[in-house]
Amino acid sequence: MHRFFIDRESITNGIVKITGEDSKHISKVLRLHEGDIIELCDGQGQDYEGVIKRIYGTCVEVDIEKSFPSYGEPQTKVVLYQAVPKGVKMDTIIQKCVEIGVVRIVPVITARTIVKLDVERDGNKKMTRWQRIAMEAAKQSKRGIIPQISEPMMYDEAIQSCPDMLRIFPWENERTLGFKDCLEAGENCRHIAVMIGPEGGWEDAEVLHAKMNGWKTVSLGPRILRTETAGMAVLAAIMFYNGEMDYPTD
Repeated sequence: MHRFFIDRESITNGIVKITGEDSKHISKVLRLHEGDIIELCDGQGQDYEGVIKRIYGTCVEVDIEKSFPSYGEPQTKVVLYQAVPKGVKMDTIIQKCVEIGVVRIVPVITARTIVKLDVERDGNKKMTRWQRIAMEAAKQSKRGIIPQISEPMMYDEAIQSCPDMLRIFPWENERTLGFKDCLEAGENCRHIAVMIGPEGGWEDAEVLHAKMNGWKTVSLGPRILRTETAGMAVLAAIMFYNGEMDYPTD
């Protein structure tokens, strides 16, 4: 069933009007007709099943028949702090991590970040593209929200921005605390922040700064993962650990 995001406030007396690119996609690309059933999501964790009532101009009018919680939205809330990689790797990271279940992604500028991103000059342009990628990935994977792509953040600010979460800092030189052990010992495994380093690796001062601010440096084992792989691997492991890969039962 085809799925589209809507604004909950746009629902009036059980009717919602879809306009813009989605209406064009429905009528011109998918060639749906009056009477066809589609699935809608309000981006706040609620899904709806509706029947196309009318297609006119650039508007598709849908009659909502029932609503239910978004089964595709995990209970575990993970914020990914991702050092910005070069090229289009960030696009892939956003797409795949949204599919897996991340709730928010924060691009981070570290000491060894290869991309020299000017936040004021480049931030808005990149964020627009990144947010669009997140929306498309959320639609495809039947998420109940569209994960937010935050404005790029400097490392020192990022490291202090989530004090109430279990904060995980994968580090290749960690030899004492394993990832699984960290999760088992954590008191807040449903609200987790993950900091993924840049292609050039962490500087010692950055690791020390993270530890001083309550981040847990953890080992991901003897293999060295690329920056575009690490976040996906950690996120998938967290979702598996918390049972988010089991199909929900009523």
